[in-house]
Amino acid sequence: MRLKISLLKEPKHKELVSCVGWTTADELYSCSDDHQIMKWNLLTSETTRLVKLPDDIYPIDLHWFPRSIGGEKQSHAESFVLTSSDGKFHLISKLGRIEKSVDAHCGAVLAGRWNYEGTALVTVGEDGQVKIWSKSGMLRSTLAQQGRPVYSVAWGPDSGKILYTSGKQLIIKPLQPNAKVLQWKAHDGLILKTDWNSVNDLILSAGEDCKYKVWDSYGRLLYSSQPHEYPITSVAWAVDGELFAVGSFHTLRLCGKTGWSYTLEKPNTGSIYNIAWSIDGTQLAGACGNGHVIFAHVVEQRWEWKNFEITLIKRRTMEVHNVINDAVDLLEFRDRVIKASLNYGHLVVSTSLQCYVFSVKNWNTPLIFDLKERTVSLILQAERHFLLVDGGGLYLYSYEGRLISSPKYPGMRTDILNAQTVSLSNDTLAVKDKADEKVIYIFEALSGKPLGDGKPLTHKTEIVEIALDQKGLTSERKIAFIDKNRDLYITSVKRFGKEQKIVKIGTMVQTLAWNDTSNILCGIQDTRFTVWYYPNTVYVDKDLLPKTLYENEASEFSKNPQIVHFIGNLVTIRRSDGSLTHLNISPYPAILHEYVSSSKWEDAVRLCRFAEDQTMWTCLAAMAFANKEMATAEIAYASIGEIDKVQYINSIKDLPSKESRMAHMLLFSGNSQEAETLLLQTGLIYQAIQVNINLYNWDRALELAVKHKTHVDTVLAYRQKFLEDFGRKETNKRFLQYAEGHCSHVSITQEASDWEVWQDQVWILRVTTVSDPPPPLPPPLAASIACTI
Repeated sequence: MRLKISLLKEPKHKELVSCVGWTTADELYSCSDDHQIMKWNLLTSETTRLVKLPDDIYPIDLHWFPRSIGGEKQSHAESFVLTSSDGKFHLISKLGRIEKSVDAHCGAVLAGRWNYEGTALVTVGEDGQVKIWSKSGMLRSTLAQQGRPVYSVAWGPDSGKILYTSGKQLIIKPLQPNAKVLQWKAHDGLILKTDWNSVNDLILSAGEDCKYKVWDSYGRLLYSSQPHEYPITSVAWAVDGELFAVGSFHTLRLCGKTGWSYTLEKPNTGSIYNIAWSIDGTQLAGACGNGHVIFAHVVEQRWEWKNFEITLIKRRTMEVHNVINDAVDLLEFRDRVIKASLNYGHLVVSTSLQCYVFSVKNWNTPLIFDLKERTVSLILQAERHFLLVDGGGLYLYSYEGRLISSPKYPGMRTDILNAQTVSLSNDTLAVKDKADEKVIYIFEALSGKPLGDGKPLTHKTEIVEIALDQKGLTSERKIAFIDKNRDLYITSVKRFGKEQKIVKIGTMVQTLAWNDTSNILCGIQDTRFTVWYYPNTVYVDKDLLPKTLYENEASEFSKNPQIVHFIGNLVTIRRSDGSLTHLNISPYPAILHEYVSSSKWEDAVRLCRFAEDQTMWTCLAAMAFANKEMATAEIAYASIGEIDKVQYINSIKDLPSKESRMAHMLLFSGNSQEAETLLLQTGLIYQAIQVNINLYNWDRALELAVKHKTHVDTVLAYRQKFLEDFGRKETNKRFLQYAEGHCSHVSITQEASDWEVWQDQVWILRVTTVSDPPPPLPPPLAASIACTI
């Protein structure tokens, strides 16, 4: 990826250009110390003088009012705020008319920014004050006062916080009074520029120490550049948060979101004081110290999938390279390419007006359909369909170009969604809520309606990244997510009323990805690259989970690596310096998944015997038990030495009742509550009581016995035997209540043979399919227990 630079031979401005701003993807306004506001039309290559400002107005910063909010165009979209050296800011219409001038600061107003909703304006100045204004220019509050100039300011993604500079420090201050202020030393020199992206929630800073840095919203350093020759005078995020640009003296640099550099250009511009990205993120403009306005288009973006490599060689042309046979195809488009995605055998390309869908089997006849006026900000693909995200909504299309659904949720803001906060599978769409970052909305892909009982998935802490698995049945669909503590959790997306079990399966996880052909999950946790060959193990037999992992040293990836994709048995990882690293994992687990999904259990066993790998046997044990394939589960558990579980599986197989077998399988997986519920629903009252006795849930066992007016004597007998074994006396009031007032107790230990006989009779009852009364207690035991119902 690189920048294609456009620079006129002669500058249009006579003095330095201080600020630039885009109205549309092809129209730019620039302001200069020559008091001129110029309008640049990139389609016609025309430049016209819009207005000459009064001689006492030296412009410093420019910011356009948000064009659209929630997909609806605003009436104020035709105006911008211009700050100047005389202590004022000016609200100016698109035609150049000054609608209002407001005295704001003592000394120059160094920066002014609208919030994302267009409801408030923040200004900072040489007087060290940070002020909030209404959209009509009325002062709302003075947020901060300090003794040094504030050179740059930015709104937080939710418009609830302000980021501003203070000498060598960065300060994040919430608008709410008495809220905690975050402040840290960011540079060794004066900080000149800062920017905060609403999509990825990352912060940029640049200063006179000749460095630019990337921070998260908690003030943790993610990247620090090497010192440049000259101070960094401008930084700016692209709208989608995937790229940012850095400007300095005769220097323009394009960087990935984690800080590494794609390209370095050395144009003859002087210092670049201000950088603005176009709305579609395909080009940027810079305000230059020698009177020029520099334009740069992003070209040579690259997409890879299996044996195909696609490169954007021009704004409207793509080159397809098949690395197997060296075949090359050129794809021409009517308009400039904005977004593209290559996956699952299809290339989806969005231009400014249309969407093209290519099959890798035929590059000559794409399917084309028109888009709405808004710019596509994200494309996600699944095997059967793809998702387009723009400023107005979420649109799910089939690869034949048919609109399938358009999911909606309360307070939807699609302009801040990215690949980490949206996930798509063949039947499910998941979206992380930005208003409440603990919430994930889950939709049916085909209908666009909320899944299950309609309630969103809620976690205890804020969620950072989400990902849906890609294969299997809808009822077994799982979602993995990382929270702000960097813990990795997994849960089912199917929920009907009951609280879903959310299970933690990893810690200090930086990035994750599901495999495209099987439900294998990979991630980088701390200094280890980890693959969860069968994450569903946590719901089957969580003790086996550590044995289903593959781990490898990940220190070679350096700090903050990102998993790009996980296709087949190849994992592609981007290191912090921008280089790509490829890792191969064993192909056997994916083959095992394929056999299990096709119910080829004998083939699965043969594969495990061939591989001679304990991890494979462990995965097969969990898979077989999850699919109720007891014979295979018995073989697999025996192969990994879990003899106690083999015996339990044998006892389950001997149960004549289907309901009993189901309940004991639930018990095996640790779901005692669900097992009890199933037994009660099917009328197996004694077995439900026995489950609680075996788990030493004495109060619940007695509660069930009393409620159903049966087997109270059995519970009391087991309870007394339990206490006798440990030499303890009864202290539970409920048990004393049901045992008092009759004969004196006789020691159960003296009647061991009678107890064993009675226990054998109870076992016969336990395996029966109907809820008969238990056999009578042995006479000595009956004499030792007083029972009232």
